Amino acid sequence: MNHLYRILFLTLLLLAPAGSGWAQGHGDHPAGIMADQAWARASAGNATNGAAYMALTNHTAQDDRLVAARAKVSKSVELHTHIDDNGVMRMRQVPDIALPQGKTVTLEPGGLHVMFMGLNAPLKEGDAFDLTLVFDKAGEVTTKVTVKGASAGGEHTGEHGNHSMH
Repeated sequence: MNHLYRILFLTLLLLAPAGSGWAQGHGDHPAGIMADQAWARASAGNATNGAAYMALTNHTAQDDRLVAARAKVSKSVELHTHIDDNGVMRMRQVPDIALPQGKTVTLEPGGLHVMFMGLNAPLKEGDAFDLTLVFDKAGEVTTKVTVKGASAGGEHTGEHGNHSMH
């Protein structure tokens, strides 16, 4: 009976959907890039923008870059960071996010993040949605983003009006 469970487990593992949070790479690890613990803040007030945060781990044998993202929750999706502009923290779009081999890069409030521009509807606590991340070498991975309360993840400031409250 134990042998049957092993076969069933291996079969299910092989049939796991591509959207399980992994991007197949070329390394020794069974999966190339892992997107873990993806979350977004619930929209505050009339916010028209939002952001997602997560940990990205590169298990491949080479450096890679997050070059784009897609989600149906907004009109467009951009990669952003925060910069110190003479003592004022401002958000700026970046062309990519470097993901060195064997490292984890954390996207978090006040740092790198995925920005949803022109939300189609407010992000509500408890909701979840798919986010497709596009990597230069590893290809695409779709991960589930969970919407947390408006105060999740600490304080976050920025100069883009609604942009500051994700």
